[in-house]
Amino acid sequence: MNFFWVGAGVSTAVCRVFGRMQVIGRQNIPKTGGVLLCANHVSYIDPSALAGRAGRVVHFMAKSELFKIPVLGFLVKAVGAFPVKRGTADRSALKQAIEYLRNGEVVAMFPEGQRSLTGELLEAEAGAGMIALHAKVPVIPVALVNTEKLLPPHKMFFRFTHIKVVFGPPIPLDDLYEKGGREATDEAGKRIMGAIGELLEEHRK
Repeated sequence: MNFFWVGAGVSTAVCRVFGRMQVIGRQNIPKTGGVLLCANHVSYIDPSALAGRAGRVVHFMAKSELFKIPVLGFLVKAVGAFPVKRGTADRSALKQAIEYLRNGEVVAMFPEGQRSLTGELLEAEAGAGMIALHAKVPVIPVALVNTEKLLPPHKMFFRFTHIKVVFGPPIPLDDLYEKGGREATDEAGKRIMGAIGELLEEHRK
């Protein structure tokens, strides 16, 4: 049994019942080949809101602490997520992400590396740019709108609201592929966050 689709089904039910979820721009995601999904992060429900919306199995980069929690750790691993050590240049996680992408699979990550408790976008950590420039696959910006209202920070219960999962068009990064170095990585990160920011500005109205 593919546990990813079981988890995606449960999360879809929750987001539809409590969040009246609306999905926009799914046609921007290629049906085959490697794809990197980069989303803003404002709530613990974000991975669940995004899971299954791409119409393909998605491998999430998840903080390593989750894998150490009994039961939850098993479930996170069972749905295809892989650990990343936050605040460090986790080469193992970067290598795993690039390998998935080069093998034609979908990887999702939150470039900020942590939740934004204010809802404002944070700067991208270096990982997103590094993965994008090494894997050389389409990078799709994703705006998660109002998920912090569905499951607010430090709360344990869902609230009724209206959330959106918005997939934007691929971000142009081709001109950075051959440059390499920290400057190119930082520029890729800025473009990714800029694209996410534009989607949020448009769809928060």
